[in-house]
Amino acid sequence: MFLGGAAGTLARAEVGRWLPHTPFPWATFAVNMVGAFLLGGVVEALSQRTDDERHRRVRLLLGTGFCGGLTTYSTFALDIHGASPAVGALYAGATVLLGLVAALAGTVLVPRVIPA
Repeated sequence: MFLGGAAGTLARAEVGRWLPHTPFPWATFAVNMVGAFLLGGVVEALSQRTDDERHRRVRLLLGTGFCGGLTTYSTFALDIHGASPAVGALYAGATVLLGLVAALAGTVLVPRVIPA
């Protein structure tokens, strides 16, 4: 889990260096969408397998570790607080709605790439 979290955090920091943050927080939005997609896919792909110790470790490494390090609810909340009302509302709504869409897309697409 530690290695996954470190890798996810490093990936988030790198995305933050490359994507603009104002007036819309693109970096936070992007990592949260990618994280939702990956987490949906990992959970779905692993749910189709026998629940053994190896798969629990993969779930901790990729789901809790990498996706947990990649995504950031605290920055999301701070971004909403610091934005204008219009940008904050757009950002919050888009993150929640498109995050659900991304997670559902992950549940459909990832298991096709990683068959049971």
